[in-house]
Amino acid sequence: MLKLSENPFILTPEVNSLAELAGTWWAAYTKPRFEKSFAWDMYSHGIGYFLPMREKVIFSGNRKRIVMVPVFASYVFFCGSERDRYTALKTNRVCQTIAVYDQDTLIEELVSIEKALFSKVVIDRYPHLPVGSNCRIISGPMMGIEGVVVERLDSKSRMVLGVSVLGQGVLIEIDSDLLEQV
Repeated sequence: MLKLSENPFILTPEVNSLAELAGTWWAAYTKPRFEKSFAWDMYSHGIGYFLPMREKVIFSGNRKRIVMVPVFASYVFFCGSERDRYTALKTNRVCQTIAVYDQDTLIEELVSIEKALFSKVVIDRYPHLPVGSNCRIISGPMMGIEGVVVERLDSKSRMVLGVSVLGQGVLIEIDSDLLEQV
């Protein structure tokens, strides 16, 4: 089990946002529990990547521990050339790479998740994209992000930010006052 400081960076440290990375994006489907090792491999080869992770509290040995777990189990997004894709496949940590035909949509979806992670909102995995009306966040550090509201509580709403290439998304909790219907 890694200490929090031993985890790979969520995003390639040379950039401030994944939108700054140039090249073609792929979704790497890694072997089970190889996401962090693959991210370290990408880092060591100078290949841009995005590994969305969240904190999770676990109990082991009668102790409470906080660990970082990938939001999308077995998936890491990376960006580069065809040679970079070949390098990723040679790491022996990847089962396959998934080609992304709509690069702009993927970048937009990943930037939304990136903003949610860096805004320190409560984030959890949401396994399927729900059917519902789209909403937009109208103020705050996540202003402009669109998603689907799946549950409204008293003053909070739960909103899904989807990644269509995976058919999955993340669930965030946000104040209902910050949402408008699109």
